Amino acid sequence: MTEFAATPLREAPPPGVTRLFLIRHGSTGPNERRPFVLQGCEINGPLTPLGEQQSQAVGRALSEFQIHAVYASSLMRAMQTAEFIAAPHQLPVVPVHDLRECSVGRWEGKSWEQIQAEDPDGHTHFFSNPVDHPHPGGESYTDVLNRAKPAITSLLEKHAGQNVVIVAHNLVNRVFLAELVGIDLKHARKLRQMNCCINLLHHHQGTTELVTLNSVLHHHTLGT
Repeated sequence: MTEFAATPLREAPPPGVTRLFLIRHGSTGPNERRPFVLQGCEINGPLTPLGEQQSQAVGRALSEFQIHAVYASSLMRAMQTAEFIAAPHQLPVVPVHDLRECSVGRWEGKSWEQIQAEDPDGHTHFFSNPVDHPHPGGESYTDVLNRAKPAITSLLEKHAGQNVVIVAHNLVNRVFLAELVGIDLKHARKLRQMNCCINLLHHHQGTTELVTLNSVLHHHTLGT
């Protein structure tokens, strides 16, 4: 599949190939707190001004590409980010509920430091095997992968010969990409996903290839 990477990105990919731009949403209040707090699917707030700037930057980066469809998690932060990407192409943003962020249950809105202090046993239990041990009252890494992977795969198969954008979330992207490249799912957190990063993937005849991971070169326009 590596030969497809040589095809000009601003054009449609070869017939039978789907080119996916997998994006993480822009920055939110919980992302910007120090220390940051967990923001699963229970918190559904908007982008911050910085998040809007990041979304505008990734929108500009993709504005000259021939984008055929834009999908997003149904959560507000992902939908808002996707709208900045879809607007130059006059495309609707199609929400996909199964792309929402991991449910972190009773740890929602808390920092890891706070969680470790208030719930040390739960913290230890979760990190002993996050693949199968869910966040208390929430989901495990496997739970997230089992609902997100079929949703992404169906879109890859639907858009053969086209460029498509999906805006999702930190852990959603991490578990999908970890499984894709053969990394043990327990190490998914090591795959960094910055706000409004771009992951480029090619899909052909049932096989998906990761071309670029966590690209943030377009962030230079923010002056940060």
